[in-house]
Amino acid sequence: QVQLVESGGGSVQAGESLRLSCAVSGYSFRRHQTAWFRQIPGKEREIVATIYVGETMKFTDTDYAHFAKGRFSVSQDNAQNMMYLRMNRLEPEDTAMYYCAARIVPGWVGLGDEADFGYWGQGTQVTVSS
Repeated sequence: QVQLVESGGGSVQAGESLRLSCAVSGYSFRRHQTAWFRQIPGKEREIVATIYVGETMKFTDTDYAHFAKGRFSVSQDNAQNMMYLRMNRLEPEDTAMYYCAARIVPGWVGLGDEADFGYWGQGTQVTVSS
């Protein structure tokens, strides 16, 4: 049974940083793509960042939504089955529920949408005040 559990959300001031974590169980990162999404109230869920590790688990591919480039960093600890999203220079517009997600089938789809990911966490709230 695959489970994803996020943590690390909270309330911060604009310009501050947060690191979100996602504990993944029952799942192997090898050849599978995972991602962070967010959902702002009243809007569609959107991808934030994504990461893929190949067969040898030595190299990773990453990609970021335009608003995340240069501020956010996605990473994984393959040994601990953990995902991370480091968010710097947070803005009030980053206020959202953040979710980690994992693809069911192997392979890389780049900046996909939520239909490409079959496993989801329950979300962690990030609130940024000005």
